[in-house]
Amino acid sequence: MNIITIDFETFYSREFSLTKVTTEEYIRSPQFETIGVAVQVNDGEPEWFSGDGEAMHQFLKKFDWGNSLALAHNAPFDGAILNWVYGLSPKGWLDTLSMGRALHGTQVGGSLKVLANFYGLGEKGTEVENALGLRRADFSPEQLARYGEYCKNDVALTWELFGQMSKGFPQVELRLIDLTVRMFTEPVLQLDRDLLVKHLLTEKQRKDELLENFSKEDLMSNEKFSGILIAFGVTPPTKISPTTGKETFAFAKTDEAFKALLEHENPRVQALVAARLGTKSTIEETRTERFIGIANRGSLPVPLRYYAAHTGRWGGDDKLNLQNLQRNSPLKKAILAPDGYMMIDSDSSQIEARTLAWLAGQDDLVEAFDRGEDVYKIMASAIYGKPVKEISKDERFVGKTTILGAGYGMGAAKFQAQLKNFGVAVELDEAKRIIDTYRATYPKITELWKSAATALKAVLQNQQTTLGRGGILKIEGSEGVLLPNGLYLRYPNLRLVENEEGKSELVYDTKKGKAIIPNRIYGGKVIENVCQALARIVIGEQMLMVAKKYRVVMTVHDAIACIVPTEQVQNAVEYVELCMRTRPNWGMELPLNCEAGYGPSYGDC
Repeated sequence: MNIITIDFETFYSREFSLTKVTTEEYIRSPQFETIGVAVQVNDGEPEWFSGDGEAMHQFLKKFDWGNSLALAHNAPFDGAILNWVYGLSPKGWLDTLSMGRALHGTQVGGSLKVLANFYGLGEKGTEVENALGLRRADFSPEQLARYGEYCKNDVALTWELFGQMSKGFPQVELRLIDLTVRMFTEPVLQLDRDLLVKHLLTEKQRKDELLENFSKEDLMSNEKFSGILIAFGVTPPTKISPTTGKETFAFAKTDEAFKALLEHENPRVQALVAARLGTKSTIEETRTERFIGIANRGSLPVPLRYYAAHTGRWGGDDKLNLQNLQRNSPLKKAILAPDGYMMIDSDSSQIEARTLAWLAGQDDLVEAFDRGEDVYKIMASAIYGKPVKEISKDERFVGKTTILGAGYGMGAAKFQAQLKNFGVAVELDEAKRIIDTYRATYPKITELWKSAATALKAVLQNQQTTLGRGGILKIEGSEGVLLPNGLYLRYPNLRLVENEEGKSELVYDTKKGKAIIPNRIYGGKVIENVCQALARIVIGEQMLMVAKKYRVVMTVHDAIACIVPTEQVQNAVEYVELCMRTRPNWGMELPLNCEAGYGPSYGDC
């Protein structure tokens, strides 16, 4: 099959660019204009073309898109132009930007310039800088020719980059990249604009009424504000003051735990935190306004960032994070299947806890999952020393929190705080007893943490070993943990440092923007990373199975959403559930299960 590499050059200005608006808004804007495009078929010579709308359309139509794979660096951008503006779609998409994330995380960088330099392929030009504010008609023939050479060079670099990065790159991951790109470039979901407008008005009124009850002093006083948060069931985030060395409230604009409350499931908490930070709109308001804008322009492209996390999980993109819509948010109700279709959303049940038990070889827990037993009640039975049938609802909740929270080495104080966040108050001694009970009940899991700590030392010392059931995970020295899909879980610049207490601990580097941040890593945290990575591999394989019969339109954490013809919905639900209970060939003992629902909107599933 031919590979067609493509790169569009488009109008941008200081006021109208991808730094000012989203990709969706940019391409659908009346201001959008294609300056030119470079196209290369396989390893042939790149071809540049610049012309008006119809001439550009005719030029692009001469390529056999329907029987070819398209390749781009940042394929959602070029793919959206190809489809939304010119009505053309390839058989599949390849994307070197996505591949770079999977291979290098954030350590190398994602730009074509940086990756081309990393692989020694040549220099990316700078001619695009001279195009600022210029419409196609504004270019002189000489300027347009130089721009064409610049664009052709980008295409050639992208082709060469793909040649380097595709060596050994897993085929299943290439298919997932294609699936992810097409969720954005070939949108089918619709938005209920009337519902969104009503929701926005309601949210603004609710925020105004809420804030009328609090004075500026209430919001700005640490003590009073902490009391307000507690009244809303939120444990105020804290930190150690660098000046006093004592615990204090983490209410600053730079405190990540506090900023996270801007996306709290309760819009009232969002409003209070936004007011404290001096933000005019809540996340819910801003996102609703963005949805309304999209509804005014057309269908909903689903922007997902492939390999957003170093565990491989997808993340939100294009300033529209569909990964954290609240369970009962009206925004979910506003996302509609197209006419004649239903939406199915299927969530993998307790997949991390199941993966942990399987990886550790904790077979009694694995078998309990496999038999469909209530493992939360079983845990509560061990905690409270009474038969499973006598476990109360509240006791079961503690058992659930323990199973889902204690599997990665959580200590008693943190567990106590977690229970408190859920409205369950226990003394520290009781929290410690519960943690000790968990570890005594499932000793294979605690052994797995110790094995992971040994594996970390192997990474540090550039040695090889294995980890987990049957040695499923390979530790390949400084490369990191080789996962069953052929990609690595990496810990860049892993090193020993001395912490504030004078103790040695391992840290590795992550990037946030231009900043390099050291992250503490230990056995339990490695197992959390590994279990999330394995769960993501499972979900990815299941997505591709579902996609063989039905259009996959979204994935959120451990869930898959697809659309199906209304008359096929019952059979489709059965098929989706079958896919999501299918075990990977590298983990045939892994006890998978799911819950699926369907309806005309995402919120009805």
